[in-house]
Amino acid sequence: MVVLNSSPALHPLREEDLRQGIELLFYAYRDFTGEPDAMLEKYGLGRAHHRVIYFVGRNPGITVTDLLAILRITKQSLSRVLGHLLENDFILQRADPADRRRKQLTLSEKGKNLEHELTSTQMERFARAYRDAGPEAVEGFRRVLIGIVEPEDRAQVRPAAIRPQNRR
Repeated sequence: MVVLNSSPALHPLREEDLRQGIELLFYAYRDFTGEPDAMLEKYGLGRAHHRVIYFVGRNPGITVTDLLAILRITKQSLSRVLGHLLENDFILQRADPADRRRKQLTLSEKGKNLEHELTSTQMERFARAYRDAGPEAVEGFRRVLIGIVEPEDRAQVRPAAIRPQNRR
């Protein structure tokens, strides 16, 4: 059961407020992934491929083990998706110089181009929403999202770059 009035510092949370948040998240995710889904379809790729491309692009040299930890999928699922991306030259794999048993992943030029194309549409959507909402709402939105992320995974999320107006 959900405790709706858990913090006196907040206005009382109503079930309808929580349901609206859930609904907005569903609609936002649908629209956030819609354009990239159409782009991926041209290559015979799906959302699982997109997640791998994104996180390999964000973390060049990431190991398969670390990627599995981020994505929380089975080795078998990653193997299928990664195999497809390797075969189609979106991702390059090499042995870790420090431990040849570990595989490091990076995007190829083709992968970098696709990642840029996919992420650009999503960044445009975020930029528009952030501009419309304003800086206080953006910070509140970040706090809400990080609150949804499991506590043990929050350290994996990179902090927003410090902007000049935020420095003291």
